Amino acid sequence: MLRPTLLLLLCIPLILTAQKTDTKLQSQIKFLLQGFHGNVGVFVHDLKHNKIVALNADSVFPTASIVKMPILLGIMDKITTGQLNYHQRLTYTDSLFYDEGDDILSSFKDSATIELSKVMMLMLTISDNCASLWLQGLSGGGKRINELLDSLGFKNTRVNSRTPGREADRSQYGWGQTTPREIAGFMERVVNNQLLDKASDEKMLRLLGRQYWDEEALSQIPPGVFVADKNGAVDESRNEVVYVNSNNNPYIFSIFSKNNADTSWEYNNEAWVLTRKLSSLLWQYYNPKSKWQATSVSEVK
Repeated sequence: MLRPTLLLLLCIPLILTAQKTDTKLQSQIKFLLQGFHGNVGVFVHDLKHNKIVALNADSVFPTASIVKMPILLGIMDKITTGQLNYHQRLTYTDSLFYDEGDDILSSFKDSATIELSKVMMLMLTISDNCASLWLQGLSGGGKRINELLDSLGFKNTRVNSRTPGREADRSQYGWGQTTPREIAGFMERVVNNQLLDKASDEKMLRLLGRQYWDEEALSQIPPGVFVADKNGAVDESRNEVVYVNSNNNPYIFSIFSKNNADTSWEYNNEAWVLTRKLSSLLWQYYNPKSKWQATSVSEVK
């Protein structure tokens, strides 16, 4: 069900004009981005002081697995309207098999059953592609998800894969596309219970707070701090959007890259190093009295 959002859409320009650029932080981030071998976009929103940093924040980037946030929206809308039940059992069939990646769901046997809630967990926590494509279908497909996104004011965030009329976009951006500003706004509306309704948004936030892939942005944030996160990666694009519920100063940030020269899948990939540096910079900037120090992957035995 698509919800009327006229009042919210009328308010968005007022919200945006009230946001001021944090010029000090912007200078530090600009310095950090210098020399990156690819195209990068960053959006940061200081939720305490309503200040932002926007660098190439309205450029369109591939989502990679961040497309699973719009899919989550589509499936939660079906649950909210009673068309699906969060705990209903689903039956896996061989027709759902997806052979790319290291997916758990693809190892299921034909006719095995699993709760919808667990399929959603697999999509968000470990970024299981088989689970994600199944949920995209259950939500009504990419066309319906895109209609829902459009009704909520998202003009640049779209699902491309398996979506009629989006073939050219899929060729350029892959499974989905968005901008650093818009996906950060998506996360913020989840945080503020402004996407579907309070119960649905709180459930989405809890789901986004259970992240297996924690060696990039999340590795630079103390483990005792609640974070909601989704990241995505393909060879030439590495992306992440994070909500950090710091008691001192909560904030949301996103970093996207494309046309990356470094297409490796090692820990020291240039885009992943940049993501960690940005996350570290933001944590220290908003929590100057914090004495916590991040550990490296090599220190985990």
